[in-house]
Amino acid sequence: MEKRQLGRSGLRVSRMALGTMSWGGETDADEAASQLIAFVDAGGTLVDTADVYADGECERILGGLLADVVPREDIVLATKAVARRSDGPFGGGASRGALLAALDGSLRRLGVSHIDLWQLHSWDATVPLEETLSAIEYAVGSGKVRYAGVSNYSGWQLATAAAKSTALVSAQAEYSLVERGIEREVVPAAGYHGLGLLPWAPLGRGVLTGKYRTGTPADSRGASAAYAGYVEQHRTERAARIVEAVSTAADGLGTSPLAVALAWVRDQPGVIAPVVGARDTGQLTGSLAAEEIVLPRAIKAALDDVSAIGFGYPERWPT
Repeated sequence: MEKRQLGRSGLRVSRMALGTMSWGGETDADEAASQLIAFVDAGGTLVDTADVYADGECERILGGLLADVVPREDIVLATKAVARRSDGPFGGGASRGALLAALDGSLRRLGVSHIDLWQLHSWDATVPLEETLSAIEYAVGSGKVRYAGVSNYSGWQLATAAAKSTALVSAQAEYSLVERGIEREVVPAAGYHGLGLLPWAPLGRGVLTGKYRTGTPADSRGASAAYAGYVEQHRTERAARIVEAVSTAADGLGTSPLAVALAWVRDQPGVIAPVVGARDTGQLTGSLAAEEIVLPRAIKAALDDVSAIGFGYPERWPT
């Protein structure tokens, strides 16, 4: 798998990241091991998790795999903090105390001495940004964290944080053919400040695979009580038109809609590595197949056109 530089840093990562949000829930430890092996065997290095996934069980599973299945040195380990983990005074948020407590917890569950990429899961308006960034600077200076990033920041939030801290090298955000909103402000802000983009939900929460074209499969997330609302957000008339275009492109290229959708977002300006999650190894194998796909210019242009979003004042000024 091709490697890319992560933003302005010297860190090189695979151009696809393995997401682990389902681990400890839909995906058990044995299946997680199978996924991790398949990912590493394909040349993948960047593995993304968070302290709140499955109430910490995801990190514990990943830590066990790094101890017994895949060498720690073969992985660029990314995790996140900020989300609420408990009701205690340091159980969530972006205060210095809460962040450093979260970091210690992640290191303990993962069984490692340091995190390669430590990310702020979301903006915390209740804490001065300077305090939040001081925790990041301390974590990097201590050696417990090598690089830092943010996730789910708006354009002004991202630009403000990046202007105040040289420790930040990446930004995670939802980005796909059915969700291109970050192109208005987040993508330009990340580019200006030299931050690499790590898109989550690059398959439109599963919609771009085409599985929902004629209904809701009984074994899909769209049919589950826990994820139905998550998927429903992208089951719109606009999304349906995009899915048809992706499926037509896939037929013409002799590949899957999944591979086409993933290749499109992977090669967007500023994108370093889409974060791809899967419930099982079969799904992951489908995503890994996108590594071989190069979209012809005409197909990319057609997908750009059918999924285009509106721009205006002030994103484009002067007109």
